[in-house]
Amino acid sequence: MTDRPKTPLLDKVASPADMKRLSDGELVTLAGELRAETISAVSETGGHLGAGLGVIELTVALHAVFDAPKDKIIWDVSHQSYPHKILTGRRDRIRTLRKRGGLSGFTKRSESPYDCFGAAHSSTSISAALGFAVARDLGGNCPEGLGDAIAVIGDGAMSAGMAFEAMNNAGHLGKRLIVILNDNEMSIAPPVGALSSYLSRLYAEEPFQELKAAAKGAVSLMPPFFQEGAKRAKEMLKGMTVGGTLFEELGFSYIGPIDGHDMDQLLPLLRTVKARATGPILIHAITKKGKGYAPAEARDDKGHATAKFDVITGKQVKTPSNAPSYTAVFGDELVALAAEDDKICAVTAAMPSGTGLDLMAERYPSRCFDVSIAEQHGVTFCAGLAAGGMKPFCTMYSTFLQRGYDQIVHDVALQNLPVRFAIDRAGLVGADGATHAGSYDIAYLANLPNMVVMAASDEAELKHMVVTAASYDAGPIAFRYPRGEGVGVELPARGVALEIGKGRVVREGARVALLSFGTRLAEAEKAAEQLAAKGITPTVADARFAKPLDKEMILRLAREHEVLITLEEGAVGGFGSHVAQLLAEEGALDAGLKFRSMVLPDWFIDQGSPSEMYAEAGLEAADIVTKVLDVLGVAQVKGQRA
Repeated sequence: MTDRPKTPLLDKVASPADMKRLSDGELVTLAGELRAETISAVSETGGHLGAGLGVIELTVALHAVFDAPKDKIIWDVSHQSYPHKILTGRRDRIRTLRKRGGLSGFTKRSESPYDCFGAAHSSTSISAALGFAVARDLGGNCPEGLGDAIAVIGDGAMSAGMAFEAMNNAGHLGKRLIVILNDNEMSIAPPVGALSSYLSRLYAEEPFQELKAAAKGAVSLMPPFFQEGAKRAKEMLKGMTVGGTLFEELGFSYIGPIDGHDMDQLLPLLRTVKARATGPILIHAITKKGKGYAPAEARDDKGHATAKFDVITGKQVKTPSNAPSYTAVFGDELVALAAEDDKICAVTAAMPSGTGLDLMAERYPSRCFDVSIAEQHGVTFCAGLAAGGMKPFCTMYSTFLQRGYDQIVHDVALQNLPVRFAIDRAGLVGADGATHAGSYDIAYLANLPNMVVMAASDEAELKHMVVTAASYDAGPIAFRYPRGEGVGVELPARGVALEIGKGRVVREGARVALLSFGTRLAEAEKAAEQLAAKGITPTVADARFAKPLDKEMILRLAREHEVLITLEEGAVGGFGSHVAQLLAEEGALDAGLKFRSMVLPDWFIDQGSPSEMYAEAGLEAADIVTKVLDVLGVAQVKGQRA
């Protein structure tokens, strides 16, 4: 890694209070040093880079003007909060970001009083800020006090219905509330001296109620290119209605668009808002994702997420892949199926590349839909597509699909519509931690009538499940698969449809049966090898289906073994619970079968490598061996299992 940047001014900032003594010119210098420190830190840890670089100036301005943690600065999604963490007393730990025992990659209430509200999913900030504002006015209290509430929300997050629900309520209540719309989709020209000077004078001198009209008039002073950017921003985000803008109709005073990288605009505007605002205010700031770091600016995603990288070149340091990722296997198989069936289409919620649909979007753009950050709409959109005779694949991360659960129940399952749910990031996901873990989809889907639920044990099984889902028209069907690379099995040229509700035995043994649902199958096989060295030869089976269960196979395993242990990468209430219900109803437990279920523990597991997280969860091969020996009553020898 390159030498760390020299940051003499940043070195003097231990908390935001230290920024109050700095001049505006020094704050501009501080922003430059903060940008360099952010780039340096993320080069060592990996993580979300572009979003943080896009709000460097805004972060400095907010902490210089407002009085956090009394004033509540709420970062929507919060993947842009690394600079905020550096300024709020965590610089000494910033290179532990996203590591086991280190700083979270998102805001986290238990980590710092400056993280007043935890986030990792989008569009929650305005609701939370309104809650703080109302609590303040009702006499609520918290250790840091209650002051202003400031929500910083991106234009992508603003597209979600929850943001507009919150704005509608906020406008109705009329509470003092500040929303900063961080719009990084528009391209703007460099700040112009005359404009910056004019806006500085405007914000500092004019009565607050005149700011809105004056800011609109200031657009005419912009160069043509900047004017066009502002015009497009207004057309896209404000929308004109009779009597005013959309935001104004919702009860907000709208100011903007302003250049979110120009401190000469940001500082006086925020100071004026702090001094004079009464009701809800929306400030529209145009920013550039990845700002100030050429390799990030040059990338299509503006450096949204990155592995460790070389600061000079921007080249990422990635471990060579030994097997294709599950996401890529899914994407390739879906495109192959779409080539043969023009009814196959796909829907994602702002994650086309993350879910492997970028190839589908390139090959068949008319049949691939990104609905933006709107999972609820995405699910019901798929329901409508299915009712209209299409074969939709609703492709979302497990943790994001949770947001569409009501729609899964009422719009899909209740109507028995053949929506195919491709659930990426199933199980524990590593550095993104608890907020992104796919822990609950087995439980929240397998209890629904009409639903078929599958889990791939390896990348070849995933290919088969994509084909199975495409060929299944009797109702909704879901298949889950983890983040990262496959296990390295040989891939068939094409997948084949599986028989619904049928598992497979991969290793015949005696006394103990290990029944896996999902990719813990590899750990079960490792455990079987280790147990074989101790004279125990378990049967290992791949359930494939959590619903419908393979009753015949499961009841045979129960009859022919002393011990039956289920394994899954999900919370209690999922596959193991359904197996236990079956065994109880069929009387399989009456003859003395020892049944155990290994699931994710009943707590949120903090970030780390996937192996570290699964070790904490007790779902590694060694844990399976220990469980088997415990159930069989094998004694310990010299502190280790016999």
